[in-house]
Amino acid sequence: METAAHWEHVYASRSPDAVSWYQPHAALSLDLIRRIGAGPGTRVIDVGGGASTLVDDLLLHGMGDVTVLDISAAALQVARQRLGAAAKGVHWIAGDITRVQLEPAAYDIWHDRAVFHFLTDPADRAAYVAQVRRAVRPGGHVIVAAFGPEGPEQCSGLPVVRYEPGALHAQFGDSFELVDRLTEQHRTPAGAVQQFVYCHCVLH
Repeated sequence: METAAHWEHVYASRSPDAVSWYQPHAALSLDLIRRIGAGPGTRVIDVGGGASTLVDDLLLHGMGDVTVLDISAAALQVARQRLGAAAKGVHWIAGDITRVQLEPAAYDIWHDRAVFHFLTDPADRAAYVAQVRRAVRPGGHVIVAAFGPEGPEQCSGLPVVRYEPGALHAQFGDSFELVDRLTEQHRTPAGAVQQFVYCHCVLH
């Protein structure tokens, strides 16, 4: 609950386009998802999606089965209000990804650009990976981004774990086959540059 309260405070006190991770469009994430060949029937979950505009672009590109999960109900409300009537076509889940109950084999694509690097406790990382194994169908795709070795040591007042691409992939284990890894130099609204690494895997 302390974590949830932290993020509720963040979204209550700051404009959604002023937080450091804000992107007008999550172009790299969208490109990776589209490369998979995602279409109207593809089941996509954006973990930690909150107020991100990725859901807008997924809908715009014809993906009709999208779930957005975030620990902050306030962040989800920002996205709902922005989408207007289109929000009714999205599944919204407010909850902690290490504890929330997700349906087994429910998703074809799991995307996370906002959560994994905040999991500083190995037990929380293990719980996260267990959720991925449960919720993604065999043969499904997992796209996870985290701060790279040159990224910040803290974000929004919380400590983070920084990863080399190989070390990020290793957190998930041998049943996750690495398809691609990429580095992004993200420019924050304040003008700073943050390094992210992306791993795209297939779950066997």
